[in-house]
Formats: sequence, C-alpha cells, structure tokens
Amino acid sequence: MNWPKLTVLILRDNNLIGSLPRSMEVLSSLLSLDLRRNRLNGLFPSSLGNCTKLHKIDLAENEFIGKMPSWLGMRFPALIVLILRSNKFDGELPQELCHLKDLQILDLANNTFVGIIPRCIGNFSAMVKGKNKVENDLELQYSYYMGALTESAMVTTKGNMYQYDTILALFTSLDMSSNNLSGDIPISVTRLAGLRSFNHSKNNLTGRIPNDIGDMKVLESVDLSENQLYGQIPQSFSSLSTLSYLNLSDNNLSADSDDNIPNHKYDDDESDKDEMDWFYISMAIGFSLSFWGVCGSLLFKRSWRHAYFRFLDRSWEMLLAQLPIC
Repeated sequence: MNWPKLTVLILRDNNLIGSLPRSMEVLSSLLSLDLRRNRLNGLFPSSLGNCTKLHKIDLAENEFIGKMPSWLGMRFPALIVLILRSNKFDGELPQELCHLKDLQILDLANNTFVGIIPRCIGNFSAMVKGKNKVENDLELQYSYYMGALTESAMVTTKGNMYQYDTILALFTSLDMSSNNLSGDIPISVTRLAGLRSFNHSKNNLTGRIPNDIGDMKVLESVDLSENQLYGQIPQSFSSLSTLSYLNLSDNNLSADSDDNIPNHKYDDDESDKDEMDWFYISMAIGFSLSFWGVCGSLLFKRSWRHAYFRFLDRSWEMLLAQLPIC
C-alpha cells in the first residue's frame, strides 16, 4: 500500500482473511479504519503503530487473538472510537488504555478479557465532559475529500445495535460486556458524567454498584446484568432523568441495605404466635356475638320470646304425631 495521503479506509463486510499486511504502516495520514465483519486473524496489527493520527479503529467481528498491546494507549493520542468487539482477544486490560483521553466510544464486548477493570477508567476526559472532537477533527479534515462525509460507528446500547452517524458527536459509550472480567466496578467510573451508555453485563463482577452512579447525569442505558453484584441498589438511580434502559437482572441485589434485613427465623416465629393469638381472639368474639345475638333477643324482647316458645311447642307436637303408637 503506497497511499501516504489516504485518510479513510473502509473494507467492512467482505471476505478478507489472514493478518493485516505490514505495508499498512505507510498509511501515516489515516484517520479512520473500518475492517468490521471479515475473517481477519492474528494478533492486534502492529503495522497500525505508525498510524498515529487515527481517530477511529473498528476491528469488530473478526478472529483476532492475543492480548491488547500496551502501546495502543500510547500511539493513538487522538483516538475517539475503539471497537474490538466479537473477536478472540484475551488477557488483562492494560493500564495504558487510560491514556486515551479523547476516547468517546470503547467497545471490547464479546472477547475473553480477564482480570479487573483498570482503576483509571475515569480518566477518559471526553466521557467526563460529554464533549469530543468528531465534528471538528474528523468531518472537517476529510469532508472536502468525500463530500459531506460524516463519521459513523456501530454501537450496542439499550439491548440493540444501532448505527450512529450525524449524532455520533453527541454519543459516548463504554461496553465491556461478555468477557471474564472480575473484581468490583471502580468508583472512578462515576466521574464519567458525560457517559450515555454503560454496559458491563455478562462478566464475573462482584461487589456493590457505586453509590454515586447518579452523578452520571446523562446516562440513557445501564446494563450490569448476569454478574455477581450484591448489596443495595443505589437510590441515586432515581436522579437519572434521561435513563430509558436499566438491566440489573441475575445478580444478588436487594432493595434494602444489609443492616435492615431482619432475622427471618425470629420474625417467622413471632408471626406464627401472633397469628394464633388473633385466631383465638376472633373465635371468642364470634361466639360471643352469636350467643348474645340470639339469647339477648329472647331475653329482652317478650314478643320474640313468646313466639320462640310457641315454635318449640308446635315442633314437639309434630314430632309426637310422627311417632308410632305402641
């Protein structure tokens, strides 16, 4: 490849196989690389190391393997979109990933990454401010070259996949779902006040949901399902006025804090005792009302009393008439 002025390379949805050629390292002007849905394999392409102007890397739905290189966070200071979903990447996430200050969309879903989520995850400045440079740095740099071209990205949010085009500049997403990540959710994630979609579902995450998650004021979608999270669901969720999708299923969460969970054995025994007491009390009240309802009427109403005894006399005479005479 001898295209030193090439800024956009889109080869998605083809049948490309094998690893990327080393000749890609000459694409020093490349801003956007989209190789989604091919059959490319091998390690993360080191030939991209010289493409330091890249704003977007989309390698989703291929067969890349191995660890995410630490240099990825150092060589692409202007990277805004990094999508590596649905490959075979493994190993721990490098701390250097947090150097990508302008990162707006990070999608690492459907791989086999292990270990903890980097504590420095709150360093993604573009997700903190809710601002990015897509329109200024991407569209303006090559819109003259391909007409009214606007950068786009395929993003999974709210349980579905969407293509963001003209509104990409307004969207931020952090997706590490369907991996083998463990440990807790770093408290620093709550600093990402400009984040709109947060998906860490289908991992082995433990611990509690950060209480300050309500500080992420523009969150629209939160999916933490199928983990091992426990404790109280933060009340700060109620302050997320833009939230339209929330999935916390298949965890060990509760609506009350652990301190307020009663001793169930003690409460059950007390409840049974109270129920028995009220049963006998209700029986006594019912018997009393029935007894005095009948006897009281006969005692205080002379006409009722006479009618009652006349009824008994007639009943006795009818009974005697039915008996056989010996």
